[in-house]
Amino acid sequence: MQISSLLREEISSGLYEPSGKLPSEAELQARFNVSRITVRLALDQLVEEKIVERKQGKGTYVFNKQLRYGLDTLRSFHETLVIQGLKPEMRLLSHRVIDIPENLKSTFSAESTQSLFIERLHVVDNQPIAIGKSHLLAEVAAVSLDTIESQPSYKAIETVTGLKVERAELSITAQLADVKHAKALEISPGMPLLIMKRLSYLSNNTCCDHSIFYIRPEHYEFVLSSHFKVS
Repeated sequence: MQISSLLREEISSGLYEPSGKLPSEAELQARFNVSRITVRLALDQLVEEKIVERKQGKGTYVFNKQLRYGLDTLRSFHETLVIQGLKPEMRLLSHRVIDIPENLKSTFSAESTQSLFIERLHVVDNQPIAIGKSHLLAEVAAVSLDTIESQPSYKAIETVTGLKVERAELSITAQLADVKHAKALEISPGMPLLIMKRLSYLSNNTCCDHSIFYIRPEHYEFVLSSHFKVS
């Protein structure tokens, strides 16, 4: 009871932010100088209270820990995870230069006839959280595959063009997962997904990125900070 009470206080104080991951059972055993059974009983109490949850093969985490995406800051999807102290991975699923789809021709400049299409799986703690599908400027194809897999799209775009990504337009909707998305995200078909659509523009006002993210919603939230004058 003493151990569970202390861990409860530490969780409330935000000690295990930003990832929400608690020390391993072995680490807690050494810290409190108790048996593994005692540690497990303490954690069982917190699990029962829905304060923590066990993830098989990954450890113990604060229950329903939310990953956050700030809508008022221009950052890539990957970067928003990194600044929360996480170690996200991007796994390249598809990579090819294609003709710009008919529905996107008015989005890119009239001179552009092709785009680099990339599809990446975003993973945190070995758990898939989102699929990102992006149409980028075709010249980004000159960047190595290793770079595309390991670096945010914005960085690759800025490296190739020499211009900064200056603004983005975002929209958020929801839909049910189809079989393909469900398999990649390790969920059941028909479960709800958050859908974030993003149009990004360079400093010369050229569209450089059209992306759609299919996001598991149970541990993800969008946040907007607003400042209003009191009248």
